[in-house]
Amino acid sequence: MASTTASGGSEYDLLNRLAPHLDRHMIFPLLEFSASQLVDDNGAVREEEKEKAREITQAKFALTKRTNMTDYVANLYCDLEGLDDPPAEYTERKKQVFSQLEKYEQQTVKIIEVLERDDVVNALRSDKVANLDFLKREHDVTIDMVNALFDLGNLQYSCGNYADATETLYRFRVLSTDNDKVAYATWGRLACEILTMNWDSALEEVQKVREVIDSKLSQNPLAQLQHRTSLIHWALFPLFNYDKAREPILDLFFNAGYINTIQANCPWILRYLAVAVITNRTKAKNMGVQQKQMKDIVRIVKQEAYEYQDPVTRFVHALCIDFDFEEAQQQLMLAEEVLRSDFFLLAHADEFVDSARHLIFESYCKIHARISLTDLSARLGLDAEAAEKWIVNLIRDTRLDAKIDYKEGTVVMNHPPTSVYQQVIEKTKGGFFRTQVLTSAVGGRS
Repeated sequence: MASTTASGGSEYDLLNRLAPHLDRHMIFPLLEFSASQLVDDNGAVREEEKEKAREITQAKFALTKRTNMTDYVANLYCDLEGLDDPPAEYTERKKQVFSQLEKYEQQTVKIIEVLERDDVVNALRSDKVANLDFLKREHDVTIDMVNALFDLGNLQYSCGNYADATETLYRFRVLSTDNDKVAYATWGRLACEILTMNWDSALEEVQKVREVIDSKLSQNPLAQLQHRTSLIHWALFPLFNYDKAREPILDLFFNAGYINTIQANCPWILRYLAVAVITNRTKAKNMGVQQKQMKDIVRIVKQEAYEYQDPVTRFVHALCIDFDFEEAQQQLMLAEEVLRSDFFLLAHADEFVDSARHLIFESYCKIHARISLTDLSARLGLDAEAAEKWIVNLIRDTRLDAKIDYKEGTVVMNHPPTSVYQQVIEKTKGGFFRTQVLTSAVGGRS
């Protein structure tokens, strides 16, 4: 892990909090994004931001100098020192890396050729020991060759060759019986799939890493906490770049072990969790789950307000806890600025603002029967004409039981009274299940 970073954003920039929990290769995109925030419309760094731009370049150099991306490191060094050509030591370092790569490739060429044969792949089973015996007996494959795959995959990753590294580490993982190295290879594959933006595979690897953490580290709570913290940060990449990852990763984050990790070790993740839940309200397949997640977010934001706050969490607090609509609107404006300067959330800023306005509208409508369009437009942060169009579209799309009285300039809400029977059903819902749970708990103690 790497922690040498430069913060290129506002007071709400989380780069310095995220970086210690990310692999150094994953920090590059975040630094590139921070650098992009410092340029003008012509692509040149603004005069007042030149010092920050240099800090970001220094951070890139500090991160990469321990990798084997020799050409990239050399170019960064030249940028920092104002040189046209890098020192000879970088050329020598490049030769050493190529020599090492050639050595590992020679050690693994035979096993790779064997594993590329369809007849061999079809003969492999889920029993790794049996597979190794088969490969040794039929194809003279040794355990040293398998371990060389691990070394080659690590070196390929260090060189920035993520596509080849993920394939090499996969082959190693299929054959190796070394649990520690297999776990390391699983983390490595997840990093590779993230950096190559192969989101389907990245989502699969997230689940594999989770299984490793839950099973292998169950007797080591501190290590489990640290690994869960890292997985939460790594999972932000597929969460906000792949729609199909939204629900499985939210399920992961709301798992008891992981939500406790967020509260105990990385409360700043609440920003991302809140944005993911709020923007998922129209996409969720199971609205019951989405509503429960929203209630959980509100509860946790309230609990952690002393530990972490930003405009996103303050918006949730103002709207759902304080019911302060003016404060919610002010925080929403600030939250939009924060999202537009956040690497993970930039692409979701408009969606978040629209979903947040839906929440404001719904909350406001619950406590009013007749709402002034002028007042509502102010609550939503829109001018009167835009607010009217927005509300008309909302009523049409969601079939909301409301109408606009253009004569009076109001939105009229229809709140049908809940029947006594429905109230009884709601009050007693789940009572049978809770009774069963209590009965089994009492029976277990006796």
